Amino acid sequence: MREYLLLIDTHGVGRYDVTPLFADAAAFAALLDDLARPFADIPVDLVAGIDALGFILGAALATRLGTGFVPVRKGGKLPVPTDSVSFVDYSRASKSLELRRQAVAPNTRVLLVDEWIETGVQVRAAIELIERQGGVIAGIATVSMDDNAATRALRACYRCHVVWLQEPDDDEDEQESRS
Repeated sequence: MREYLLLIDTHGVGRYDVTPLFADAAAFAALLDDLARPFADIPVDLVAGIDALGFILGAALATRLGTGFVPVRKGGKLPVPTDSVSFVDYSRASKSLELRRQAVAPNTRVLLVDEWIETGVQVRAAIELIERQGGVIAGIATVSMDDNAATRALRACYRCHVVWLQEPDDDEDEQESRS
């Protein structure tokens, strides 16, 4: 296990808090090194970060990779025309993501970043927005990804780099296979 992962607060209910890791300069630098390493040798034109903690990681990774950064915002936040995708998240709440129109030029290779991927639906919504604008997903980078049927499908379709893969809860994984 990477030592910096010990800074993640695992006492939350249902989710963990990665922000203590951001507050430690050396730990944050090590995390960014680990997230950037697999994408250093592949073409990435732009990094997209998902609202909100994906903004922190995405902007920092964009700087490391020498690319621009584009935010994928929660619905209703941008004051300009947007493309929008609705979804139901891990908590069963209806949500949406939006991307400024023409934020991603056709054929732009985009590295998509978020801090935690639970069910993959939010990432799939972001992928849809990027691809709708003609972008190509070069990869997905995240601190942690739950291991379930939906996230395994993401890993099968896209180059994903996960620093900390969360093992499935047997009952939860079994329930998902029945859904």
